Amino acid sequence: MPRVDFHSQVNDKYNYTCRLVRKARAANCQIIILVKDEDQLRLLDEELWQFSTTDFLPHVSLNDALAPVTPILLTTHLSNAIPHRDLLINLRNEVPDSFEQFNRVIEIVSSDTEDAQAGRQRFKQYQQSGVQPTHTVASTT
Repeated sequence: MPRVDFHSQVNDKYNYTCRLVRKARAANCQIIILVKDEDQLRLLDEELWQFSTTDFLPHVSLNDALAPVTPILLTTHLSNAIPHRDLLINLRNEVPDSFEQFNRVIEIVSSDTEDAQAGRQRFKQYQQSGVQPTHTVASTT
C-alpha cells in the first residue's frame, strides 16, 4: 500500500502543488498530477511554467509523446500506461481508482468548505481500504 498524505487548508492549490512538485523534483521523484478536467489541467500547466524563474519543472500531458521521458505528467485520468509511479498528487475530489500502484499519494485539500468535506470523505475511504493516511496543515512558506 502507498503512503498517503493529506495537506489541508491550502489557500492556492495550484501554487501549493507547484511548491510540492519543486520539492519532489529536488528529491529526484517522478510525479503524476491528477486533475479534475481539461480546464484545471491547462491552468496548472500555466502555473508550472510561470511558477519560478530559477526552477525548471519539465512537464507534459500524459498523452504527449514525450511523457515516457518527462518527470512531471498532468492527466485527467489514470491508465495502465503510466510510465512512472513514484508520486501521485491528487487534485480531484475523489480517491483515484488505482492509487495503490503508486509509492506515495498526496491529497491537496483547500480551505473551501465543500473541498474540505470532500477531503474528509477521501480520508475515510483510504482508511476503509486499509491505508492509514497522515494529515498536515499546509504551511504558507
